[in-house]
Amino acid sequence: MPFHYETDPKRIEQESFRQIRELTDLSGLSPEQEQVVMRVVHSIGMPEVAGQIRFSDQACESGLAALAGNTPILCDAEMVKQGLTKRMLTSEPLCFLNAPEVPEIAAELGETRSMAALQLWKPILQDAIVIIGNAPTALFRLLEMLEQGAPRPALIIGMPVGFVGAAESKQALWECHRSLEIECITLLGRQGGSAVSSATCNALLRCQRGEWY
Repeated sequence: MPFHYETDPKRIEQESFRQIRELTDLSGLSPEQEQVVMRVVHSIGMPEVAGQIRFSDQACESGLAALAGNTPILCDAEMVKQGLTKRMLTSEPLCFLNAPEVPEIAAELGETRSMAALQLWKPILQDAIVIIGNAPTALFRLLEMLEQGAPRPALIIGMPVGFVGAAESKQALWECHRSLEIECITLLGRQGGSAVSSATCNALLRCQRGEWY
């Protein structure tokens, strides 16, 4: 049987964001925050998650300044890294999860590889953009490192997904971001993941390039 559906990519994107604006509560948001929220909604297909997104006071501004300065983008998982729009990047995002020394560190310390990989972040953490979309243990470890005096990133996009520790790690990020003096964007609750977290960074990349929806 014949199927009738839109095939033009530009029209698909335009109609998607028209519907997202119609279905999503964007009241009280800055233009940059609107773009982030719409991209998150687009990536998960659920307008209702807009109410769970939290921005620190200067999150978007700090993230945009970091992108303009070509600072490192650190990802907790390869799926997050692969979700970033390549044509907008000026340098390769970094993920150390599969670095050869990470399994040994994890085994020695009795922790997840995601936690162990953060050992390799320390030299380049200052003013970086951090994207954690999979591992709650990585977000908890990052907060511990910052509490112990590690260099401050420009922005933490903390959106791990799951049932064990995901909601708790994001709540911890939100509750302590002011005392740790960090800027962050998070999605409270169990929802999150690679697509959602990379979409957040992609929204900022688009803002930087003047691509608005």
